[in-house]
Amino acid sequence: MTGSSPSPTRPLPVVQLRVPTDEDAHAWHTVFADPDVMEFLGGPAELSAYQEITARQRLHDARHGFCLWTLLDGEGQVIGFTGAQPWPHSWGPAGEIEIGWRLGRDHWGKGYATAAATATVERVRAAGLQRVVAMIDARNERSLAVAEGLGMELAEELTTPSGRAVRCYRLGL
Repeated sequence: MTGSSPSPTRPLPVVQLRVPTDEDAHAWHTVFADPDVMEFLGGPAELSAYQEITARQRLHDARHGFCLWTLLDGEGQVIGFTGAQPWPHSWGPAGEIEIGWRLGRDHWGKGYATAAATATVERVRAAGLQRVVAMIDARNERSLAVAEGLGMELAEELTTPSGRAVRCYRLGL
């Protein structure tokens, strides 16, 4: 299976990706403090969680050439993250590389998620990956639409150990 780039009906916004810095942990904490943003992810997290995540992402980038990058808009403001990392659980697509995106509420509905996901696919393809997955809460219609817009195909429907229904999408690169 070979993935295709999305064909948006409007131009995608300009986005920039960078390896997360220590300061980005604070920015992510602020951007993701909205309960709506974290609705399908267990609710807002403490700053220490983002400090750990950004440190781990720097290691992923050094080891793999990809990570969850800090997502910046065209003016250089942190609006979320996007990227790829090894699936961290023993259930689901163990051993595979998951792509994902998360945006602050003020940036929804403007094409940023599609632009971010498209940039992620381009970068992981350039890094030599042959396939990626996206694990998405079955109720998260916005993220499901982004995955489908990328040309990802529904591979399976799963239930997490905590009982949430999730969909696993795959994309051949």
